[in-house]
Amino acid sequence: MERRIINPWTWQDDFGYVQANEVSGAQRTLFLAGQASVDEEGRPVHPDDMGAQVAQAMDNLETVLREAGAQLSDVVRLNYYTTDVDRFFEASGVAVGRLAEAGCRPASTLLGVTRLAFPELLVEIEATAVV
Repeated sequence: MERRIINPWTWQDDFGYVQANEVSGAQRTLFLAGQASVDEEGRPVHPDDMGAQVAQAMDNLETVLREAGAQLSDVVRLNYYTTDVDRFFEASGVAVGRLAEAGCRPASTLLGVTRLAFPELLVEIEATAVV
Protein backbone atom coordinates (compact mmCIF):
# COMPACT_ATOMS: atom_id res chain seq x y z
CA MET A 1 0.00 0.00 0.00
CA GLU A 2 1.20 3.49 -0.86
CA ARG A 3 0.09 6.56 1.08
CA ARG A 4 0.71 10.16 0.07
CA ILE A 5 -0.04 12.97 2.53
CA ILE A 6 -1.51 16.10 0.99
CA ASN A 7 -1.05 19.28 3.05
CA PRO A 8 -1.22 22.59 1.22
CA TRP A 9 -0.61 24.33 4.58
CA THR A 10 1.26 23.59 7.81
CA TRP A 11 -1.15 24.82 10.54
CA GLN A 12 -2.80 21.40 10.89
CA ASP A 13 0.50 19.88 12.01
CA ASP A 14 -0.03 21.42 15.47
CA PHE A 15 -3.21 19.36 15.77
CA GLY A 16 -1.70 16.05 14.61
CA TYR A 17 -3.67 15.54 11.43
CA VAL A 18 -3.42 16.06 7.68
CA GLN A 19 -5.70 17.57 5.07
CA ALA A 20 -5.81 14.40 2.98
CA ASN A 21 -4.36 10.92 2.63
CA GLU A 22 -4.15 9.51 -0.88
CA VAL A 23 -4.06 5.72 -0.73
CA SER A 24 -3.29 3.32 -3.57
CA GLY A 25 -2.66 -0.40 -3.67
CA ALA A 26 -4.58 -1.17 -0.49
CA GLN A 27 -5.86 -4.71 0.00
CA ARG A 28 -8.63 -3.93 2.49
CA THR A 29 -10.55 -0.92 3.77
CA LEU A 30 -12.00 -0.99 7.29
CA PHE A 31 -14.85 1.32 8.27
CA LEU A 32 -15.01 1.36 12.06
CA ALA A 33 -18.09 2.31 14.01
CA GLY A 34 -17.72 5.19 16.43
CA GLN A 35 -15.82 4.12 19.54
CA ALA A 36 -16.64 5.71 22.87
CA SER A 37 -15.80 5.38 26.53
CA VAL A 38 -17.57 2.10 27.21
CA ASP A 39 -16.46 -1.14 28.85
CA GLU A 40 -16.61 -4.67 27.40
CA GLU A 41 -20.35 -4.80 28.19
CA GLY A 42 -21.08 -1.51 26.41
CA ARG A 43 -21.59 0.43 29.65
CA PRO A 44 -20.32 4.03 29.77
CA VAL A 45 -17.22 4.59 31.92
CA HIS A 46 -15.41 7.71 33.16
CA PRO A 47 -18.42 10.05 33.40
CA ASP A 48 -17.52 13.74 33.18
CA ASP A 49 -13.79 13.05 32.55
CA MET A 50 -13.02 14.06 28.97
CA GLY A 51 -9.37 12.95 29.08
CA ALA A 52 -10.24 9.50 30.40
CA GLN A 53 -13.05 9.16 27.86
CA VAL A 54 -10.73 10.06 24.97
CA ALA A 55 -8.20 7.49 26.24
CA GLN A 56 -10.88 4.78 26.58
CA ALA A 57 -12.27 5.54 23.12
CA MET A 58 -8.75 5.23 21.69
CA ASP A 59 -8.27 1.93 23.57
CA ASN A 60 -11.52 0.62 22.09
CA LEU A 61 -10.53 1.83 18.62
CA GLU A 62 -7.22 -0.03 18.85
CA THR A 63 -8.99 -3.17 20.10
CA VAL A 64 -11.27 -3.21 17.05
CA LEU A 65 -8.32 -2.55 14.74
CA ARG A 66 -6.31 -5.43 16.27
CA GLU A 67 -9.28 -7.78 15.94
CA ALA A 68 -9.39 -6.87 12.23
CA GLY A 69 -5.65 -7.44 11.79
CA ALA A 70 -4.82 -3.75 11.59
CA GLN A 71 -3.16 -1.15 13.78
CA LEU A 72 -3.41 2.55 14.52
CA SER A 73 -0.85 3.40 11.85
CA ASP A 74 -3.29 2.01 9.24
CA VAL A 75 -5.91 4.66 10.06
CA VAL A 76 -6.30 7.27 7.32
CA ARG A 77 -9.37 9.13 8.63
CA LEU A 78 -10.69 9.94 12.11
CA ASN A 79 -13.93 11.74 12.85
CA TYR A 80 -14.36 13.08 16.37
CA TYR A 81 -17.81 13.79 17.77
CA THR A 82 -17.98 15.62 21.09
CA THR A 83 -20.57 17.24 23.28
CA ASP A 84 -18.04 19.88 24.39
CA VAL A 85 -15.51 21.11 21.84
CA ASP A 86 -13.58 23.27 24.33
CA ARG A 87 -13.11 20.39 26.78
CA PHE A 88 -12.16 18.12 23.90
CA PHE A 89 -9.38 20.53 22.84
CA GLU A 90 -8.11 20.57 26.43
CA ALA A 91 -7.92 16.75 26.45
CA SER A 92 -7.02 16.15 22.80
CA GLY A 93 -3.34 15.67 23.64
CA VAL A 94 -4.28 12.17 24.80
CA ALA A 95 -5.28 11.21 21.25
CA VAL A 96 -2.69 13.33 19.46
CA GLY A 97 0.15 11.74 21.46
CA ARG A 98 -1.01 8.20 20.76
CA LEU A 99 -1.47 8.94 17.07
CA ALA A 100 2.01 10.48 16.83
CA GLU A 101 3.56 7.54 18.68
CA ALA A 102 1.94 5.14 16.20
CA GLY A 103 3.01 7.21 13.18
CA CYS A 104 -0.64 7.88 12.36
CA ARG A 105 -1.45 11.12 10.52
CA PRO A 106 -5.13 10.86 9.63
CA ALA A 107 -7.37 13.28 7.84
CA SER A 108 -9.78 14.40 10.57
CA THR A 109 -12.99 16.21 11.32
CA LEU A 110 -14.14 17.47 14.72
CA LEU A 111 -17.87 17.95 15.22
CA GLY A 112 -19.68 19.38 18.20
CA VAL A 113 -22.93 17.52 18.82
CA THR A 114 -25.79 17.94 21.26
CA ARG A 115 -25.64 14.40 22.57
CA LEU A 116 -24.15 10.96 21.93
CA ALA A 117 -25.77 7.51 22.38
CA PHE A 118 -25.64 7.69 26.19
CA PRO A 119 -25.92 10.98 28.10
CA GLU A 120 -22.68 10.19 30.02
CA LEU A 121 -20.61 10.06 26.83
CA LEU A 122 -18.58 13.14 25.93
CA VAL A 123 -16.68 11.90 22.86
CA GLU A 124 -16.94 9.29 20.11
CA ILE A 125 -14.20 8.50 17.57
CA GLU A 126 -14.94 6.99 14.16
CA ALA A 127 -12.17 5.68 11.91
CA THR A 128 -11.35 4.45 8.43
CA ALA A 129 -8.27 2.27 8.01
CA VAL A 130 -6.60 0.72 4.97
CA VAL A 131 -4.28 -2.28 4.95
